Amino acid sequence: MFSLQPLEPVDYLAIGHLTVDVTPGGLSLGGTVAYAALTAKALGLRVGIVTAWGGEIPLGPLDGMHLISYPSERSTTFENTYSEHSRNQILHHTAPILNYPIIPDVWRTASIVHLGPVAQEVEPDLVRRFPSAFIGVTPQGWMRTWDQQGRVHFSEWPEASFVLANCGAAVISLEDVKGNEERVEELATHSRILAVTEGPLGVRVYWNGDIRRFHPPDVEVSDATGAGDVFAAAFFTRLWTTRDPWESARFATQLAAISVTRPGLEGIPTEEEIDECMVEVL
Repeated sequence: MFSLQPLEPVDYLAIGHLTVDVTPGGLSLGGTVAYAALTAKALGLRVGIVTAWGGEIPLGPLDGMHLISYPSERSTTFENTYSEHSRNQILHHTAPILNYPIIPDVWRTASIVHLGPVAQEVEPDLVRRFPSAFIGVTPQGWMRTWDQQGRVHFSEWPEASFVLANCGAAVISLEDVKGNEERVEELATHSRILAVTEGPLGVRVYWNGDIRRFHPPDVEVSDATGAGDVFAAAFFTRLWTTRDPWESARFATQLAAISVTRPGLEGIPTEEEIDECMVEVL
């Protein structure tokens, strides 16, 4: 394992694979933890990433961020192709599983721990390993499986009730469950707080027997990649600060809308955009 900088305590610990994304324009850096970590950093938190990374491409926007990487010959690598109504995803390579011994002692006291699997790589038991932290979960990678050709499909999530009962909040997209509303309701019954993102329609939040919807402002969409991860990081951070899921969802919805106006990691909100959104929701 290696670190790009001497280790210091962090406020926001993101655990999951950074990915290499194969695009028509070449290879790019991706993964839930990339978008979430940069968003948390923009929100003023000290951030650490635990991942497994093969080093095929430069880390770019993550340069200078605290990062621990388990050695891997290849990074988790996805290729997405789009049709008129769907996305087809191919998983070319997977990096090693991430478990508790990889996490340095100094990071085990983080205030917020974000479990962000993309390909079954995060040990579900990690949800019980940080008793004093707020645990946020984006479980899309636990709801994926793939065949021998790497074609990614929806998968059942056997540990769902265990993970959801032990975390502070979870964020999924309607796409993660292939639009199955019965599955959404089932996950909501196990969750303290569940946010379900619905692309341009915004998000619905389940909390304390209530459901509320939050609609984004009208924006010109450049690239929706990572918008759900930006939402999750903002939502978890505000929830940790305010303990108010409704206010947190309003704020996170605003930031996610900003993120789609620029391509890829360029969509991470700026300090000025964050301040403007804070004024609008308070």
